[in-house]
Amino acid sequence: MKILLMGNPNVGKSVIFSRLTGVYVTASNYPGTTVEFTKGTLKFKGEKAELIDVPGTYTLEPTCEAERVATEMVKEGDLIINVLDATNLERNLYLTFQILALKKPTIVALNIWDDAKHRGINIDLGKLEKLLGVPVVPTVAVSGEGIKELFNRLEEATVPSRPTYTKEERWVQIGRIIDEVQCVTHRHHTLIEKLEDASVQPLFGALLFLAVLTISFLIIRFIGEGLISYIFNPFFEGIYAPLIMKLSSVLGSGGIFHDILIGKLINGSIDFGQSFGLLTTGLYVPFAMVLPYIFSFYLMLGVLEDVGYLPRLAVLADNVMHKLGLHGAAIIPMILGLGCNVPGALSTRILESKRERFIAATIMAIGIPCMAQTAMIIGLVGSYGGRYLAIVFGTLFIVWFSSGLILNMITKGESPEIFLEIPHYRIPNINALAKKLWMRLSGFLLEAIPLVLIGVLFVNILYMIGFIELISNIGAPVVTHLWGLPESAVSALIVGFLRKDVAVGMLGPLGLTAKQAVIGSTVLAVYFPCIATFVVLIKELGIKDTFKSAVMMITVALLIGSILNLIL
Repeated sequence: MKILLMGNPNVGKSVIFSRLTGVYVTASNYPGTTVEFTKGTLKFKGEKAELIDVPGTYTLEPTCEAERVATEMVKEGDLIINVLDATNLERNLYLTFQILALKKPTIVALNIWDDAKHRGINIDLGKLEKLLGVPVVPTVAVSGEGIKELFNRLEEATVPSRPTYTKEERWVQIGRIIDEVQCVTHRHHTLIEKLEDASVQPLFGALLFLAVLTISFLIIRFIGEGLISYIFNPFFEGIYAPLIMKLSSVLGSGGIFHDILIGKLINGSIDFGQSFGLLTTGLYVPFAMVLPYIFSFYLMLGVLEDVGYLPRLAVLADNVMHKLGLHGAAIIPMILGLGCNVPGALSTRILESKRERFIAATIMAIGIPCMAQTAMIIGLVGSYGGRYLAIVFGTLFIVWFSSGLILNMITKGESPEIFLEIPHYRIPNINALAKKLWMRLSGFLLEAIPLVLIGVLFVNILYMIGFIELISNIGAPVVTHLWGLPESAVSALIVGFLRKDVAVGMLGPLGLTAKQAVIGSTVLAVYFPCIATFVVLIKELGIKDTFKSAVMMITVALLIGSILNLIL
């Protein structure tokens, strides 16, 4: 048996899904979270039933990819749980009327019930049940209120006997229902509601965004540096390093296996940044250098998602993004790309056209460094002074914006208008936030550790067979003459295809000047995506468009590296 969870975007379907099945999915306040549907199981009438979280849709008359998927999936359902937003009952009922016309057993979950009461919205549940002809259960998904009653009443799901309405007749009937069941008590706007309205105003919204961005990155840096200084470095230096030195002695302090597992000893001891062994640099980079910043970034991102700020940022950014051939929702892949380009590339599917997805994915891969790479750039370039960091990130912003302008001019198509749901500001649920954080961190580690280890092993093998030296000789004219970098920087460019953060770290031991550090970091940021992002781009864009993106990235890297070498 197939049970479908259906409703408008951002009504809490994904949270109800996790409550009913125990299978956690990302529950966020920005559109596109459930473009890919999710399956789970629950017991219904003593048997195992399949619960499907259908992509959020406003109508069964599809206007975009998510709505087309939802319309196709509804044909397969045996029972429908229609999730409504109690604070926006009139708009939500349009989809409800379309679902009831399908003549499938249906039950309504009236979610965000607590917020409706806080806003002075009173709904007569008994009368609403009678008028719709199906059970109606008030729920608060984030706290679990009403979920047990919803589960217990699934058997009461019924097929109402009601006529089929035209579009105009539906709105007439919805208006009649609202008049009979809903009463809104007049009250003054709260401070939070005033802040909600001001968040999308150009001046205040821009100032709020700068404040949020500044505070977020200060918190990210504070937490990340704290974890490195007080937990990870003491562990690696005080506990792990002595164990590795004993293993080094067992392996004879040299040889092929020693070089692969331990790497090179620096002044007779382990240097986790330079030894470049699988058990040294291969583990130190993802755990001690990258994970702390990834943890703090995803913590802040989860808070901003669950508070409901990101959709307002999308509205605020709409005018700017239109100049790049996108609409405001495209800011979301850019924000995600700051954490990791892989989810950033995946989230471009919330954009409706192939053209939009191509532009968004390309400029994200070119101009948005992931948090791991950002942390390494700060460590490398920041030691020379803050102004050099400003040059790196200022250049990346100019490249990002300019690339978007160019792609908008040369890529055929139009920029669509923005249509997205803006939820109310809410206090994040700690349990949901912790689960989402754990899911993202575990996903990062499962992806990052194998790729870092493969990258370190790959480079070691290339060094052994002399391939790095050969490529260094071939790439030397570009690296030395156009970019002003030492020939040894070629190896970092090769590793950058596997892990950009590792590649930036490899520039550290080269004794670069401030100018060279700026050029090297900038070129590594724009010249090519890491292998994980590259694979996702092929999946999302196709081989042909990914090749076009790659050509543009390499071209931009050649130009930017050369320009910086001339003007710095």
